[in-house]
Amino acid sequence: MRTGWKNPQPQPSVRSGRGASLARKWVQQRHLQTMALLGVVWMIIFHYIPMYGILIAFKQFDIIGTLSSAPWAGLEHFRAFLEDDNFWYIVKNTLGISLLKLAIGFPLPIVFALFLNEIRSTRFKKSIQTISYLPHFLSWVILGGILTTWLADTGMINQLLLAWGWIDQPISYLAEPSYFWAIVVSSDIWKELGWSAIIYLAAMAGVSTDMYEAATIDGAGRFQKMWYVTLPAIKGTISILFILAVSGILNSNFDQILVLRNSLNESASNVVDIYVYQVGIQQGRFSYSTAVGLLKSVLALVLLLIANSVTKRVNNTSLF
Repeated sequence: MRTGWKNPQPQPSVRSGRGASLARKWVQQRHLQTMALLGVVWMIIFHYIPMYGILIAFKQFDIIGTLSSAPWAGLEHFRAFLEDDNFWYIVKNTLGISLLKLAIGFPLPIVFALFLNEIRSTRFKKSIQTISYLPHFLSWVILGGILTTWLADTGMINQLLLAWGWIDQPISYLAEPSYFWAIVVSSDIWKELGWSAIIYLAAMAGVSTDMYEAATIDGAGRFQKMWYVTLPAIKGTISILFILAVSGILNSNFDQILVLRNSLNESASNVVDIYVYQVGIQQGRFSYSTAVGLLKSVLALVLLLIANSVTKRVNNTSLF
């Protein structure tokens, strides 16, 4: 008879041990987890469940009937949009405004944050920062009214230009399509410059002072520190925000354009978002407008993946 033999005890599986560890961690962080769970529930209710409505883009939906009873239309609405006479000038306006915002409005907050970070007076720095991001808290309804007043024939802009002798007669800027893109881009920068710079200032606050001291010992000036120390230290933040900006390049800020557009500048202000609003809400073509919005979302996803891949190869920074 074999002696010294012991019945082996069953070892807990790795999966059960990991599950117990996660359960203990959830109990320890139950307050934070509950707060996060509420956000997840909110996102599921308002973002994922409504995605069922995407089917409208592939059906002949009528508001009188139901989505399930609507006949299938396939890709008819997508083809109709691509063959629409307004397609090319809508795309031109959307890309023109968005690319100008990306080319001018994206680097300016970085430059502004760099110079703001160099201000030594805390009081002066806070004053400039407060003044710069104050317009962010005003809605485009308010700012649109201000801009409409300023840019009128008898507005402040015309009065100043006439007083300085730069123009001979008043110009109705919002009635001229040639000025619309410049007005939209400049007003968007005015509203969001200071707010966008906050993220970069927060990233700059995390840069080690030892790096600046080492650069000072090496004889670097302020601009050299910006270029060789600060910018490389925040390149990850810049890359992430650039990816998000590229993915939203088909969004032309619906609120802003809606309050600034009129029948006289329609040729320069009719973008995809405005077109979807006109066709879907005003004309009641729900399936067609849903197809246009879905097509825009798919293209935005493609742009996101491309920008993410490029930044990952260039500086090894990406969202995923």
